[in-house]
Amino acid sequence: MGRAIAVVIPAGGSGERLGAKLPKALVQLAGITLIERAVAQMAPIASQIIVAAPAHYLTEFTDLLGDGITVVAGGTTRSESVKAALAVVDPKSEYVLVHDAARALAPTSLATRVIEELVSGAEAVVPALEVVDTIKVVSTDGFVTATPDRSTLRSIQTPQGFSYAKLVEAHQSALSYNDDAGAIEAIGVQVKVVAGEANALKITTANDLLIATQLALPSHNASTIKVGIGTDAHAFSYDSMKKLALACLEWPEVAGLEGHSDGDVAAHAICDALLSAAELGDLGSNFGTSRPEYAGASGEKLLQETLALVKNAGFEINNVAVQIVGNRPKIGPRRAEAIAALSAALGGASVSVSATTTDGLGFTGEGRGLSAIATALLSARQ
Repeated sequence: MGRAIAVVIPAGGSGERLGAKLPKALVQLAGITLIERAVAQMAPIASQIIVAAPAHYLTEFTDLLGDGITVVAGGTTRSESVKAALAVVDPKSEYVLVHDAARALAPTSLATRVIEELVSGAEAVVPALEVVDTIKVVSTDGFVTATPDRSTLRSIQTPQGFSYAKLVEAHQSALSYNDDAGAIEAIGVQVKVVAGEANALKITTANDLLIATQLALPSHNASTIKVGIGTDAHAFSYDSMKKLALACLEWPEVAGLEGHSDGDVAAHAICDALLSAAELGDLGSNFGTSRPEYAGASGEKLLQETLALVKNAGFEINNVAVQIVGNRPKIGPRRAEAIAALSAALGGASVSVSATTTDGLGFTGEGRGLSAIATALLSARQ
């Protein structure tokens, strides 16, 4: 969006009500931790992501999220954790989104909706759902004292978005609030409400986790699910002027890769996986040397064209995962950026990026090139 946007995720919940013996954010939802899901959904819109984790689990969070995500020690309350994260937000940030790790399925589109309102002039924006149940105010001795008009009530979600300057001001004067919008309200700032998402439910109990698991897993029957695997490998170029293209990003500190197109092994492996799942051939048969118009084509262009082929074949992308294999560059510091770039090229699809080395074995271990392996999960449109 061309603006500096920091995302703060306080992740200090204990997980006791989930029956877990570790922080809630480290609980897995369909095989992926809540914090990984929350970070992946926010990465496409964030210039910086800061996670406030329990002090005794900093190493676990850092190892899980990689160098591209800032992990700080949170406090004993949500307010303390947000303050700790705000202390390391890039001062050039224009907006800050505060998000719950427990709302791991809140989609990127929800964050985009919040940001659009901020850009339009609001200083504070929260997503919300209409309240469908009748609400009663009950006294401490168990008697109803009032029945509010539910037409004016809303159930508030995250991510909540704020002017960076106003959020800092609010937390300088705030003691403790249930949400950051409460702190903002206390300094007299109007809070804009936008439509929330049913999928952005807060996972607190074991039953919440069960509901979220059903939402996370494809609802299609097995016959409509297609899985594809793709690989790609290229040698480093001897041309010192050629810069590395990888995961739809330029890495100027590393030599480029040889290839018919730009040599982006991550993008190419993803294309192969998508084409394989959709039974549309492979990268070579669709964009190979027999197609001179694709000479030097960027990974972004090939992904966009592959997406069009997959959609025309009647499929939707559920998820893509790619692992980059090589000694250099270091992927961790730019992991969130790589996820955002790949996701954007695929129309906002969910993307996971990881990296590994081969301990000195093979051409990648010897530093002569890079390879990548990707998987893709597609479902037929109903």
